[in-house]
Amino acid sequence: MRADSYIRLRVLVIGCLPLLLAGVFLGDGWQRPWSLLQPERAVILEIRLWRVGLGSLAGASLALAGAILQTVLRNPLAEPYVLGLSAGAGLGSALCIVLGGLALSIWLLPLSGFVGAGLSLLIVYQLARTARGTTPHTLILAGVVWGSMIGSLLMFLVSQSSAEGLQTVLWWLLGDLQVYDTRWVVVLAVLNGGAVVALLFHVRALNALLLGDDGARHLGIAAEIMKVRVLILATLLAASTVSVCGIIAFVGLVAPHVARALLGADHRRLLPASALLGATFLVWADGIGRAVLYPMEVPVGVLTALVGGPFFLYILRRRQREVWG
Repeated sequence: MRADSYIRLRVLVIGCLPLLLAGVFLGDGWQRPWSLLQPERAVILEIRLWRVGLGSLAGASLALAGAILQTVLRNPLAEPYVLGLSAGAGLGSALCIVLGGLALSIWLLPLSGFVGAGLSLLIVYQLARTARGTTPHTLILAGVVWGSMIGSLLMFLVSQSSAEGLQTVLWWLLGDLQVYDTRWVVVLAVLNGGAVVALLFHVRALNALLLGDDGARHLGIAAEIMKVRVLILATLLAASTVSVCGIIAFVGLVAPHVARALLGADHRRLLPASALLGATFLVWADGIGRAVLYPMEVPVGVLTALVGGPFFLYILRRRQREVWG
């Protein structure tokens, strides 16, 4: 079974990498994709390459964050958008922009998003906590309510925006992979690359957490400390992505579940598979959004929500059948 899973992982890698590359050719030239290779369209090709690079980073980061949250919180419905982390990161980032933080340092935007997402996670966990701990349904309910409250504050900030910047802000709230400044791709790669490297040292601990807190302790893992560490990494992955790309829903739900169904729960295979599937999912959602109604463009967050919403309801319904029989 273990050897079979590794073979599936190799097949997944071989299949996803060409799909990511093919994402470059989705858009206005999707009926004549090779026209992008013509010299006069070199600028468009460069823009597309940056966009696919950003989409790959963002999709992989959101998928990894979702996989971590599902393991640590022991909740198959957990993901940054559902738990309100994305909304919190969005509010923190928006406040940074409104208060002029970008004029001080480019790094203040992801830092503000991280603070907003971290506070949101703490608040949601406390709201869902009872004398018997948290349950999947109370955690999701608290996340949805908190996310709605934060969404209202975001809409208030949008209403105060200038007419010139209103379209840009709204597009960002719906998810936007357009690369206006390549420095943002570098910032995201540095922050999330560092988080992924740190995550590699916690794979064994994540596998131990699948056995529960007591099982993890028997294996020599300090469960509570380890949970805090990996939750910080998941928050960083989600927050930095939201600060650069806006609020993109359900990538962190769909990709880990598909990876788990294909390769099992072992994080040595689950994490790379989730990252690959998340990157591919987001790049193709963005490409289809550019192509399907050309010359109009559908925001990528709209398409991920259209796919992820029914998927969320399916997981929720299946979870209810398991609980109630």
